[in-house]
Amino acid sequence: MLDKLNAIEAKYSQIEARLGASETYNDPELVAKLNKEQAELQPLVEVFRTYRRALDAKAQAEEMMADPELKELAQEEYQAALETLPQLEKELQILLLPRDPNDGKNVIVEIRAGVGGEEAALFAHSLFRMYSMYAESKRWHTEVDSASETELGGVKEIVFTIEGDGAWSRFKFESGVHRVQRVPETESGGRIHTSTATVAVMPEAEEVDIQIDMNDCRIDVMRASGNGGQCVNTTDSAVRLTHMPTGIVIYSQTEKSQLQNKEKAFRLLRSKLYDLEMEKKMNAEAEERRSQIGTGDRSEKIRTYNFPQGRVTDHRIGLTLYKLDRIMNGDIQEILDACIAADQAARLSRLNETA
Repeated sequence: MLDKLNAIEAKYSQIEARLGASETYNDPELVAKLNKEQAELQPLVEVFRTYRRALDAKAQAEEMMADPELKELAQEEYQAALETLPQLEKELQILLLPRDPNDGKNVIVEIRAGVGGEEAALFAHSLFRMYSMYAESKRWHTEVDSASETELGGVKEIVFTIEGDGAWSRFKFESGVHRVQRVPETESGGRIHTSTATVAVMPEAEEVDIQIDMNDCRIDVMRASGNGGQCVNTTDSAVRLTHMPTGIVIYSQTEKSQLQNKEKAFRLLRSKLYDLEMEKKMNAEAEERRSQIGTGDRSEKIRTYNFPQGRVTDHRIGLTLYKLDRIMNGDIQEILDACIAADQAARLSRLNETA
């Protein structure tokens, strides 16, 4: 591990030197590329340098313990280094884990009401609100791509994009069935109902990730329906995109122009096709799939929101929090961090088993 870390630090130093060279200033693309590489390596290099200082402190303390006058002080420093090193080693191991190439990407989220009728639709809207408020707290941008609303303010389904650096790294464990237990406003007997909503999270794919053959696509244009302003029912601005090999159908009407809706439909199609490719790869890597905290299967029940008890339980990692109101208002950082930590621990355990 030390050889690998020394090589990474040497690469980091080379990047620093190139960024400081005068000839680099005249090449904006190179500067952007080097800054990105530096940002990716920086957390690992900083921990490694701290680790190396702790090793040096331990070695110096061992030498000082030979001097009777310094022995007591040296023992304190030696003990402090001994306590610090294991934690730093674990951090380094985690930082050396293979990086998910999608971690820096935006995400496209689909939420669909499941079992529970109107109550499920209201819960689906609550999940959309929760994710939107979390994104807002991170200063990320949320844009609704399509939505099918109900009369009482719920959503049968909603598709939206969250744009922000590292959005996928935070949201990738949210796919699955979310269950709510609460007394609906329409329930006169005060009985607790159980409803569900399904969440699917996909990294936003770029054109370089997925090439679409236009011969595989059928594009139909039509007049938009529902709420949407002056253009609704007056111009053929809505687009229905059908990908014939997979049967994927995307309907886009949120933009005023047909061109904008077509661009949005193809962006969603790219992400859906990319998601299918990721799923095939994960199915082929069965052992890796089992090591994750969740398979990403949309039929897997991952979390319960119990309103009478004010608790949220993530079933994959056994985490229960009694702050449901705050969570529904977007305070989901603790849950996301716990999922990431559990995934890292599982991958690290698997890596150590095969080492």
